Amino acid sequence: MKKAILGKKLGMTQVFSQDGKVIPVTVILAGPCTVIQKKTVENDGYEALKVSFDEIREKLVNKPDMGQFKKAGVAPARYMKELKLDNCADYEVGSVITCDIFAEGDKIDATAFSKGHGFSGVIQRWNQHTGPMAHGSGYHRGVGSMGANSSPSRVFKNKHMPGHWGNEKTTVQNLEIVRVDKERGVLLVKGAIPGPKNALVFVKQSVKSK
Repeated sequence: MKKAILGKKLGMTQVFSQDGKVIPVTVILAGPCTVIQKKTVENDGYEALKVSFDEIREKLVNKPDMGQFKKAGVAPARYMKELKLDNCADYEVGSVITCDIFAEGDKIDATAFSKGHGFSGVIQRWNQHTGPMAHGSGYHRGVGSMGANSSPSRVFKNKHMPGHWGNEKTTVQNLEIVRVDKERGVLLVKGAIPGPKNALVFVKQSVKSK
């Protein structure tokens, strides 16, 4: 992995290309991410950078995490994550990763937790059809047939049932960066990205890009 950064989804808007086409974009506040630990092959068996993102007050951080920030001599933050970059040796503890590691036209993968919808029935959760909505029908929004009684005498795994819908880790691949605003620390990414506003987003170089 050559490039990666943590960010926050701010919402969606649109921009115009050079030929006047409208491009829907997601606005991501990408970084700054501060390196708080360097993992090495000698000490840890692999190379990685542990970075922090989204500074917060000290009273909002628990003692074990606060110890890591104090050891690194950096401000406490809301999120921490390891990045297994190819050029870990180029960074030191206290170094800052900003959005300008990406450039216009780069292909990225964006990972975030999708919007949570709570407990939902099969019509909302799995897009199943309703039953007949006439007065004579006694079955409108149910699950439907669960399986035969005698054989197999059970419900198969992965049967579409009511349950918790959303709030799942989701990755969208091969998105294109339309614009990089270094002054504001913002990336404009073509298309939609999972999650609600202010959701944590992990942006990395696309694994399928050439």
